[in-house]
Amino acid sequence: MTEQEKPIYGIDAYLEWVKKEGLPVTEDYGVDLFEVPIADWPRYGCKGAAVHLKGRCDYSNMFLFEIAPGGSTILQKHLYEDVYYVLDGRGSTQVEFADGHKHTFEWGPKSLFAVPLNAKHRHFNGSGKTRARLVSTTDMPMVMNLFHNEQFVFENDFDFLERAGKEAYYTGEGDLITVRPGQHMWETNFVPDLASIELKAWGDRGAGGTNIMFVLADGSMHAHISEMPVGTYKKGHRHGPGYHVMCTTGHGYSLLWFEGDKEFLRIDWKHGVVFPPADRQFHQHFNTSKEPARYLATGVGGLRYPLTTAKRRSLMGLKPGEKGAVSTSMKEGGDQVEYEDQDPRIHRIWLEEMKKNGVTPKMEKFKVAQ
Repeated sequence: MTEQEKPIYGIDAYLEWVKKEGLPVTEDYGVDLFEVPIADWPRYGCKGAAVHLKGRCDYSNMFLFEIAPGGSTILQKHLYEDVYYVLDGRGSTQVEFADGHKHTFEWGPKSLFAVPLNAKHRHFNGSGKTRARLVSTTDMPMVMNLFHNEQFVFENDFDFLERAGKEAYYTGEGDLITVRPGQHMWETNFVPDLASIELKAWGDRGAGGTNIMFVLADGSMHAHISEMPVGTYKKGHRHGPGYHVMCTTGHGYSLLWFEGDKEFLRIDWKHGVVFPPADRQFHQHFNTSKEPARYLATGVGGLRYPLTTAKRRSLMGLKPGEKGAVSTSMKEGGDQVEYEDQDPRIHRIWLEEMKKNGVTPKMEKFKVAQ
C-alpha cells in the first residue's frame, strides 16, 4: 500500500497546526505562566507558546505571547475567539474593522480584553526596556478541528461588525446587566484592572464571596472573576470541563477530587498560575493570604451564549428562575457541596495553612464540618 492509499483517520487538526507553527507546548494540571518555555512565533512576530491544561476538554486552549521591548505583533485576524489577560507589561492593542474604523486601547498588568471575532488586531509593547507577556484563552481547538482548513480560519473576510460594541467598550466602561446574584454581567470589550473592578455579592457560593460575569465582544467565550475575603474559602463544587482558573490577587490553594477519591489533588496558586478543574471534578478554593484573593476563570460557553445544555445547567439552570447548578446544593440536585457536608479534613488542612501564613480564620459563623 502506497502512502497515498493509506487510510486517513484520527487526525487532530488543531494539534497538527500547533506542530506546524513550531510552538512549544506545556501540558500539566497547574502551570506557572511566567515559567512556560517560549520560542519565536513567526506568524505573530513575537515569542509564544501553547498551554494545554490537563482536563481542559476538546474546545479550549491557551496561547502565551511575549512581546519584546518596543516590539509589536504582526497584524492578525481569525475565526476563533480569544480572551486576553495581561500577566505583566504595558502596551496597547489596535482593532480594525472591515468598514475602516479603528479602536485603540492601552492595557497594563491584570487587564482583561477580547478582540471581536475576525477583526484585524495588533498588540504593541509600550515599554522600550521591559517585555510584555499576555495569555489568551481561545476556542481554536474547536474551530480548527471543525473546519480543518488554516486558510479558512485565518483568511476569511466575513465581517462580524455587529460584535464591535460601543465606543465606550474600548475605554474601560461597560454596561452592568443585573440578573441575580452570581449572574450579574458586565458587558464590555476591555477591563483595565481586574484587581480593582467592583464585584457583586454572591452569597450562595459561601463566606461573603463576590463575583461578576463578563460578556466580552458579544462572544461565546466565558470569563468571570470571583473574590474570597481574607480568612475565608469557597464551597466545593463541580461542573463540566474547559475552565482555566488564574489567580489575580492574593495567594492560596485549591483542592481537586473526583467523587469516590480518597485523596485530594492540591494546587498552590499565586499570580500567574493557571489550573483546570476537569470534567465533573470537585474543586474548592482557599484564600491563605492577608488580602482578598481574586481569581479569573475563562473558557468556552458563557452566560449569554452557553453553547451546551450542560453549560446552561451549570451557569443558569434549565428553567426560568433557577439558580445555576454550581451554586445549588447537591441535596437539592445541584453540584455544590455545602460547608456542613464537606470532608472534615478540608477545614483542618486550611486551618494549618492559615497558621503557617499568620492569618486569622474567619469561618466561625459558618456551619463547617471539621
